[in-house]
Amino acid sequence: MNRLIERDQLIEEWLYEAAKISKKSFEQTISVEEKTTRTDLVTNIDKKIEQFFIEKISTYFPGERVLGEESSKYPFTDLKGTVWIIDPIDGTLNFVKQKSDFAIMIGIYENGIGYLGYVYDVMRDELYSAAKNQGAYLNGEQLERVEDIPLREGLVAISHRLMTNENSDEARRIGRASSGVRMIGSAGLETTRVATGKLVAYIGASLAPWDIAAGKIIAEELGLIYTQLNGEIIDMLCHNKTVVATPSAHKEIIKNFK
Repeated sequence: MNRLIERDQLIEEWLYEAAKISKKSFEQTISVEEKTTRTDLVTNIDKKIEQFFIEKISTYFPGERVLGEESSKYPFTDLKGTVWIIDPIDGTLNFVKQKSDFAIMIGIYENGIGYLGYVYDVMRDELYSAAKNQGAYLNGEQLERVEDIPLREGLVAISHRLMTNENSDEARRIGRASSGVRMIGSAGLETTRVATGKLVAYIGASLAPWDIAAGKIIAEELGLIYTQLNGEIIDMLCHNKTVVATPSAHKEIIKNFK
Protein backbone atom coordinates (compact mmCIF):
# COMPACT_ATOMS: atom_id res chain seq x y z
CA MET A 1 0.00 0.00 0.00
CA ASN A 2 1.31 3.43 -0.94
CA ARG A 3 1.91 6.31 1.45
CA LEU A 4 1.59 4.26 4.65
CA ILE A 5 3.32 6.88 6.79
CA GLU A 6 1.13 9.68 5.48
CA ARG A 7 -1.99 7.63 6.11
CA ASP A 8 -0.88 6.71 9.60
CA GLN A 9 -0.26 10.32 10.61
CA LEU A 10 -3.57 11.51 9.20
CA ILE A 11 -5.55 8.68 10.74
CA GLU A 12 -4.14 9.34 14.20
CA GLU A 13 -5.06 13.02 13.88
CA TRP A 14 -8.57 12.11 12.74
CA LEU A 15 -9.05 9.61 15.57
CA TYR A 16 -8.21 12.23 18.17
CA GLU A 17 -10.58 14.70 16.51
CA ALA A 18 -13.35 12.07 16.43
CA ALA A 19 -12.72 11.31 20.10
CA LYS A 20 -13.34 14.97 20.92
CA ILE A 21 -16.70 14.74 19.15
CA SER A 22 -17.67 11.71 21.26
CA LYS A 23 -16.59 13.29 24.56
CA LYS A 24 -18.18 16.63 23.74
CA SER A 25 -21.49 14.84 23.26
CA PHE A 26 -21.62 14.03 26.98
CA GLU A 27 -22.54 17.69 27.52
CA GLN A 28 -25.49 17.37 25.13
CA THR A 29 -28.68 15.37 24.72
CA ILE A 30 -27.83 12.35 22.58
CA SER A 31 -30.37 10.99 20.11
CA VAL A 32 -30.61 7.19 20.55
CA GLU A 33 -32.39 4.73 18.25
CA GLU A 34 -32.80 0.95 18.30
CA LYS A 35 -31.50 -0.81 15.18
CA THR A 36 -32.52 -4.45 15.66
CA THR A 37 -33.09 -4.85 19.42
CA ARG A 38 -33.09 -2.74 22.57
CA THR A 39 -29.41 -3.60 23.06
CA ASP A 40 -28.41 -2.80 19.45
CA LEU A 41 -28.31 0.98 19.43
CA VAL A 42 -27.20 3.80 17.18
CA THR A 43 -26.84 7.44 18.15
CA ASN A 44 -26.53 10.69 16.25
CA ILE A 45 -22.88 10.70 17.42
CA ASP A 46 -22.17 7.37 15.68
CA LYS A 47 -23.50 8.91 12.48
CA LYS A 48 -21.67 12.20 12.99
CA ILE A 49 -18.28 10.53 13.55
CA GLU A 50 -18.70 8.21 10.58
CA GLN A 51 -19.60 11.12 8.33
CA PHE A 52 -16.55 12.98 9.65
CA PHE A 53 -14.30 10.12 8.51
CA ILE A 54 -16.05 9.76 5.15
CA GLU A 55 -15.50 13.45 4.39
CA LYS A 56 -11.82 13.24 5.40
CA ILE A 57 -11.20 10.14 3.30
CA SER A 58 -12.96 11.54 0.22
CA THR A 59 -10.84 14.71 0.52
CA TYR A 60 -7.44 13.11 1.07
CA PHE A 61 -7.90 9.75 -0.69
CA PRO A 62 -10.53 10.25 -3.40
CA GLY A 63 -11.67 7.09 -5.12
CA GLU A 64 -11.07 4.84 -2.12
CA ARG A 65 -14.16 3.16 -0.71
CA VAL A 66 -15.59 3.28 2.81
CA LEU A 67 -17.46 0.43 4.49
CA GLY A 68 -19.00 1.97 7.59
CA GLU A 69 -21.40 0.55 10.14
CA GLU A 70 -23.93 3.34 9.74
CA SER A 71 -23.55 4.01 6.00
CA SER A 72 -26.18 1.87 4.33
CA LYS A 73 -25.58 3.77 1.08
CA TYR A 74 -22.26 1.88 0.75
CA PRO A 75 -23.25 -1.71 -0.17
CA PHE A 76 -20.28 -4.04 -0.66
CA THR A 77 -19.96 -7.26 -2.63
CA ASP A 78 -16.15 -7.29 -2.78
CA LEU A 79 -13.05 -5.73 -1.23
CA LYS A 80 -11.28 -4.81 -4.44
CA GLY A 81 -8.98 -1.84 -4.28
CA THR A 82 -8.47 0.12 -1.08
CA VAL A 83 -11.32 -0.11 1.42
CA TRP A 84 -11.61 1.71 4.75
CA ILE A 85 -13.69 -0.30 7.25
CA ILE A 86 -14.95 1.96 10.03
CA ASP A 87 -16.76 1.54 13.32
CA PRO A 88 -17.42 5.08 14.61
CA ILE A 89 -18.37 3.87 18.09
CA ASP A 90 -17.70 0.25 18.96
CA GLY A 91 -19.67 -0.42 22.12
CA THR A 92 -22.51 2.03 21.56
CA LEU A 93 -24.51 0.53 24.43
CA ASN A 94 -21.57 1.28 26.77
CA PHE A 95 -21.26 4.76 25.26
CA VAL A 96 -24.92 5.46 26.05
CA LYS A 97 -25.19 3.71 29.43
CA GLN A 98 -21.71 4.19 30.93
CA LYS A 99 -19.90 6.88 28.93
CA SER A 100 -16.87 4.55 28.92
CA ASP A 101 -15.60 1.27 27.47
CA PHE A 102 -16.14 2.23 23.83
CA ALA A 103 -13.71 2.56 20.95
CA ILE A 104 -13.29 4.15 17.55
CA MET A 105 -11.95 1.67 14.99
CA ILE A 106 -10.49 1.87 11.50
CA GLY A 107 -9.10 -0.93 9.34
CA ILE A 108 -7.65 -0.36 5.88
CA TYR A 109 -7.71 -3.28 3.46
CA GLU A 110 -6.32 -3.59 -0.03
CA ASN A 111 -7.81 -6.32 -2.20
CA GLY A 112 -9.00 -8.06 0.95
CA ILE A 113 -5.68 -7.88 2.82
CA GLY A 114 -5.45 -5.80 5.99
CA TYR A 115 -2.62 -3.28 6.04
CA LEU A 116 -3.45 -0.78 8.78
CA GLY A 117 -5.55 -1.23 11.91
CA TYR A 118 -6.50 1.18 14.71
CA VAL A 119 -8.52 0.69 17.90
CA TYR A 120 -8.75 3.84 20.01
CA ASP A 121 -10.01 3.39 23.57
CA VAL A 122 -11.33 6.92 23.89
CA MET A 123 -11.80 7.32 27.63
CA ARG A 124 -8.46 5.67 28.50
CA ASP A 125 -6.64 7.54 25.73
CA GLU A 126 -5.11 4.28 24.51
CA LEU A 127 -4.44 3.98 20.80
CA TYR A 128 -3.69 0.46 19.56
CA SER A 129 -2.34 0.36 16.02
CA ALA A 130 -0.65 -2.02 13.63
CA ALA A 131 0.75 -2.13 10.12
CA LYS A 132 1.10 -5.40 8.24
CA ASN A 133 4.47 -7.05 8.92
CA GLN A 134 5.57 -4.09 11.05
CA GLY A 135 4.25 -5.05 14.49
CA ALA A 136 1.59 -3.59 16.76
CA TYR A 137 1.79 -0.58 19.04
CA LEU A 138 0.12 1.01 22.04
CA ASN A 139 0.46 4.80 22.07
CA GLY A 140 3.53 4.49 19.87
CA GLU A 141 5.29 1.85 22.00
CA GLN A 142 5.75 -1.50 20.31
CA LEU A 143 3.88 -4.40 21.88
CA GLU A 144 5.56 -7.75 22.45
CA ARG A 145 4.17 -10.88 20.86
CA VAL A 146 1.62 -12.48 23.15
CA GLU A 147 2.68 -15.48 25.24
CA ASP A 148 0.98 -18.68 24.11
CA ILE A 149 -1.02 -19.35 27.28
CA PRO A 150 -3.47 -22.30 27.23
CA LEU A 151 -7.17 -21.86 27.93
CA ARG A 152 -7.07 -23.28 31.47
CA GLU A 153 -4.50 -20.71 32.57
CA GLY A 154 -6.21 -17.59 31.26
CA LEU A 155 -9.35 -15.49 31.33
CA VAL A 156 -11.75 -15.43 28.38
CA ALA A 157 -14.37 -13.00 27.08
CA ILE A 158 -17.47 -14.64 25.65
CA SER A 159 -20.29 -12.60 24.13
CA HIS A 160 -23.44 -12.14 26.17
CA ARG A 161 -25.48 -13.66 23.35
CA LEU A 162 -23.52 -16.93 23.51
CA MET A 163 -23.37 -17.14 27.30
CA THR A 164 -27.13 -16.59 27.69
CA ASN A 165 -28.17 -18.86 24.82
CA GLU A 166 -29.76 -21.95 26.35
CA ASN A 167 -28.56 -24.01 23.38
CA SER A 168 -24.94 -22.86 23.60
CA ASP A 169 -23.44 -25.48 25.90
CA GLU A 170 -20.08 -24.99 24.14
CA ALA A 171 -19.72 -21.42 25.40
CA ARG A 172 -20.36 -22.37 28.99
CA ARG A 173 -18.05 -25.37 28.70
CA ILE A 174 -15.24 -23.09 27.47
CA GLY A 175 -15.96 -20.67 30.30
CA ARG A 176 -15.62 -23.48 32.84
CA ALA A 177 -12.41 -24.72 31.20
CA SER A 178 -10.80 -21.28 31.51
CA SER A 179 -9.72 -19.42 34.64
CA GLY A 180 -12.83 -17.25 34.38
CA VAL A 181 -15.08 -15.19 32.10
CA ARG A 182 -14.82 -11.40 31.75
CA MET A 183 -16.77 -9.11 29.40
CA ILE A 184 -16.51 -5.46 28.39
CA GLY A 185 -19.11 -5.23 25.64
CA SER A 186 -16.87 -3.90 22.87
CA ALA A 187 -15.39 -6.27 20.30
CA GLY A 188 -12.46 -3.94 19.71
CA LEU A 189 -11.57 -3.53 23.36
CA GLU A 190 -12.02 -7.24 24.02
CA THR A 191 -9.55 -7.89 21.20
CA THR A 192 -7.03 -5.43 22.66
CA ARG A 193 -7.23 -7.31 25.97
CA VAL A 194 -6.22 -10.48 24.15
CA ALA A 195 -3.52 -8.54 22.31
CA THR A 196 -2.01 -7.38 25.60
CA GLY A 197 -2.21 -10.77 27.34
CA LYS A 198 -5.01 -9.85 29.76
CA LEU A 199 -7.26 -12.46 28.14
CA VAL A 200 -6.36 -15.64 26.28
CA ALA A 201 -9.43 -15.46 24.04
CA TYR A 202 -12.43 -13.46 22.94
CA ILE A 203 -15.41 -15.21 21.35
CA GLY A 204 -18.03 -13.19 19.45
CA ALA A 205 -21.47 -14.48 18.52
CA SER A 206 -21.96 -12.44 15.34
CA LEU A 207 -19.37 -9.83 14.44
CA ALA A 208 -19.68 -7.57 11.40
CA PRO A 209 -16.71 -6.50 9.26
CA TRP A 210 -16.38 -3.21 11.17
CA ASP A 211 -16.23 -5.14 14.47
CA ILE A 212 -13.38 -7.26 13.14
CA ALA A 213 -11.31 -5.31 10.63
CA ALA A 214 -9.02 -3.25 12.87
CA GLY A 215 -8.56 -5.74 15.70
CA LYS A 216 -7.75 -8.60 13.34
CA ILE A 217 -4.75 -6.73 11.92
CA ILE A 218 -3.46 -5.88 15.41
CA ALA A 219 -4.02 -9.40 16.77
CA GLU A 220 -2.27 -11.17 13.91
CA GLU A 221 0.78 -8.93 14.20
CA LEU A 222 1.15 -10.26 17.76
CA GLY A 223 0.94 -13.94 16.93
CA LEU A 224 -2.74 -14.42 17.79
CA ILE A 225 -5.17 -16.47 15.70
CA TYR A 226 -8.37 -14.80 14.47
CA THR A 227 -10.90 -17.07 12.69
CA GLN A 228 -14.50 -18.11 12.56
CA LEU A 229 -15.60 -20.45 15.33
CA ASN A 230 -15.53 -23.38 12.91
CA GLY A 231 -11.86 -22.67 12.22
CA GLU A 232 -12.42 -21.19 8.76
CA ILE A 233 -11.00 -17.84 7.71
CA ILE A 234 -12.98 -14.68 8.44
CA ASP A 235 -15.37 -13.54 5.70
CA MET A 236 -14.97 -9.76 5.68
CA LEU A 237 -18.20 -9.25 3.74
CA CYS A 238 -20.63 -10.72 6.29
CA HIS A 239 -21.24 -11.39 9.97
CA ASN A 240 -19.09 -14.10 11.56
CA LYS A 241 -19.06 -16.19 14.71
CA THR A 242 -15.49 -15.48 15.70
CA VAL A 243 -12.64 -16.27 18.04
CA VAL A 244 -9.38 -14.44 18.57
CA ALA A 245 -7.02 -16.29 20.87
CA THR A 246 -3.55 -17.52 21.63
CA PRO A 247 -2.66 -20.51 19.41
CA SER A 248 -3.13 -23.00 22.26
CA ALA A 249 -6.44 -21.56 23.45
CA HIS A 250 -7.65 -21.22 19.88
CA LYS A 251 -7.04 -24.90 19.18
CA GLU A 252 -9.04 -25.97 22.24
CA ILE A 253 -11.91 -23.55 21.56
CA ILE A 254 -12.25 -24.64 17.93
CA LYS A 255 -12.31 -28.29 19.03
CA ASN A 256 -15.22 -27.50 21.40
CA PHE A 257 -17.29 -25.67 18.80
CA LYS A 258 -16.69 -28.22 16.06
